[in-house]
Amino acid sequence: MKVLVVNCGSSSLKYQVFDMTDESVLAKGLVDRVGIPGTTLKHEPAGKDDVLIKEDMPDHTEAMKMVLNVLVNPEYGCIGDMSEIGAVGHRVVHGGEEFAYSVVIDDKVKKVIRDCFDLAPLHNPPNLMGIEACQTLMPNVNHVAVFDTAFHQTMAPANFVYALPYDVYTQYKVRRYGFHGTSHFYVSHRAAKLLGKYYGFCKIITLHLGNGASMAAIKDGKVISTSMGLTPLEGLVMGTRSGDIDPAIVFFLMEKLGMDANEANSYFNKKSGLLGLSGVSNDLRDVLEAADAGNERAKLALDVYCNAIKGYIGKYIAMLNGCDCLVFTAGVGENAIDVREHICKDMDNLGIKMDSKKNKVRGKEIDVATEDSKVRIFIIPTNEELVIARDTFNLSK
Repeated sequence: MKVLVVNCGSSSLKYQVFDMTDESVLAKGLVDRVGIPGTTLKHEPAGKDDVLIKEDMPDHTEAMKMVLNVLVNPEYGCIGDMSEIGAVGHRVVHGGEEFAYSVVIDDKVKKVIRDCFDLAPLHNPPNLMGIEACQTLMPNVNHVAVFDTAFHQTMAPANFVYALPYDVYTQYKVRRYGFHGTSHFYVSHRAAKLLGKYYGFCKIITLHLGNGASMAAIKDGKVISTSMGLTPLEGLVMGTRSGDIDPAIVFFLMEKLGMDANEANSYFNKKSGLLGLSGVSNDLRDVLEAADAGNERAKLALDVYCNAIKGYIGKYIAMLNGCDCLVFTAGVGENAIDVREHICKDMDNLGIKMDSKKNKVRGKEIDVATEDSKVRIFIIPTNEELVIARDTFNLSK
């Protein structure tokens, strides 16, 4: 079976086509600036030259039509006709408490996705647009929703309920949900294989470090805790997100800066983090470059960034009562050599010892711990699309 994986953002559409007989990628691509003048489609077929198409597309339905036309193009397509696509997998950010697993999409599933608009206003609406666009164009195949939040639904109430009046949980479902679930799922399972241990007997801390960043503590095959909360704002310092702060700061700055609720939401989600602290960029590479050039604010931003991660590692080792391995993944985790070393420095009393020479790699699956380190330190490139493809295939056989 061939599976099409779709990931819709508010103005973008990413896709990959998998041949599930060997899980090879036949093609992948990105439609950028959907609904905005200057739309482009970059198509990357396996074994062929990349293709760039510039054509304005007013909405996700038109973008999806263009993708399907590209996939069957005689010159640079990857399939003969659309009947070769046996199922479509859709990344959906928020499934609330309804779904701890991937599901075939029906009207009930779409209602839950819609009901979660308030919890993920930037992600769930375009996710649903992509689903409905694909269903319109491909009505005779299974469409499967794979939720970012699903993997974290094994958390116990003591680890997902906030210390607020209990009514806000029962009435409004205000609780910790966690995100990046497909990434944490993939790399934690890979880590168990590298450890040579049964997944259900492992204690694993996964670090998904990108422009958005989160960590998860996984014990005996279940997520014990994760750093992101009701929304992706909580937890680690990120490219533009503040991460953990004193909640009173929100009200203090709303008064001092004259912000309303929407402006405050933007301030902490889009103007803070590495960008706000360094004054340089939300891109860690730019901040590292500025720090190397002597920019003191950039140096401070890096220290704050790494200290937040170190703090979560210590917290999670306590919650897990030990740790078999740390797993670094995503853009920063896989490629930022200095950041990984900074995070793991002076943690030998927790059993974490990094080999600096082994650590000088990017984007490679490798153990960079010293021989005598009690905790293994893995770099594992994530593959969220493969997780989506596998779930879609298994639900469509």
